[in-house]
Amino acid sequence: MSSYRRFAMNVQHEVSLLVGEIQRLGSKNADGQTCVKFGVLFNDDRCANIFEALVGTLRAAKRKKIIAFEGELLLQGVHDNVDITLLQE
Repeated sequence: MSSYRRFAMNVQHEVSLLVGEIQRLGSKNADGQTCVKFGVLFNDDRCANIFEALVGTLRAAKRKKIIAFEGELLLQGVHDNVDITLLQE
């Protein structure tokens, strides 16, 4: 298996783990979608142990239209109150 394919499978696995963590930490919004604040996700001990690069996983999930959030890049502190919304459950 090529290293690119192994990397793509790993990204897909991390995105699926991310969905589970958003479901665990988030709550339903008015539209019935699960949302979580970036700061909650970033500061969670379990997430810190799962994701080597949380921001990269978030960007990959956004590109795949699995989640949505404002802006391109989320930074700890500055973007702690930004909502991350799960588009696919």
